[in-house]
Amino acid sequence: MKVLHIPCLDDNYSYMIIDETTKEAAVVDPVEPHKVLRVAQENEVDLKFVLTTHHHWDHAGGNDKIKQLVPGIKIYGGSVDNVRGCTDKVENGDRISLGVDISILSLHTPAHTKGHISYYVTDKEGEDPAVFTGDTLFIAGCGKFFEGTAEQMYQSLCVTLGSLPKPTLVYCGHEYTVKNLQFALTVEPDNAKIAQKLAWAERQRRVGLPTIPSTIQEELESNPFMRVDLPEVQDKVGCKSPVEAMREIRQRKDNWKG
Repeated sequence: MKVLHIPCLDDNYSYMIIDETTKEAAVVDPVEPHKVLRVAQENEVDLKFVLTTHHHWDHAGGNDKIKQLVPGIKIYGGSVDNVRGCTDKVENGDRISLGVDISILSLHTPAHTKGHISYYVTDKEGEDPAVFTGDTLFIAGCGKFFEGTAEQMYQSLCVTLGSLPKPTLVYCGHEYTVKNLQFALTVEPDNAKIAQKLAWAERQRRVGLPTIPSTIQEELESNPFMRVDLPEVQDKVGCKSPVEAMREIRQRKDNWKG
């Protein structure tokens, strides 16, 4: 399995997932279809389907165009998310296969939107797992709760995504990492993992490189929203429960002027 980053718009990422045995490919959130098709041609792959994480235009906005450009392409999207151009609705637990080696598991991860789907992708040996989290989980952050609650984001981040294998690679929808880590330090000023990752992320961005992927393990160490189960994080924000801490940290982030 091979994953290619495709930078789009100002700070979005689309991703191409390639089954190297068959040269069949899928693309996550192809908001700029012409860019996606250029990458497909350069890599000599056959684009089979689109995985849409959620309905916002900067993720689903290219779906109608890619259907015109690639006749017969399937567009997967969450069953309750009203995804533009969707041909195949998915629910939590639905599986999709790509080529001969790749299995894709749909995970319902609501809060940013009510039908947001994250896609957990494994190859035939179950090796190299990856998860495409759209705007639910960012590196060191999470999406705003536009259509959901702190309870839902807690379930999405800390239960659904947090229970994936620790080495799982995390591919999110935006390059927000530096700002997220700067904010994370305001929550946990003494967390050395956050400071180290921030220094690394700033170096990456200075030379125009992505800060993605991360791993579930790294997020459990440096993402305040995935650390709300820890009593020391709850104490830092004056809360007594994980959900209360999730709500408080999100409010602080929404008001942060960093």
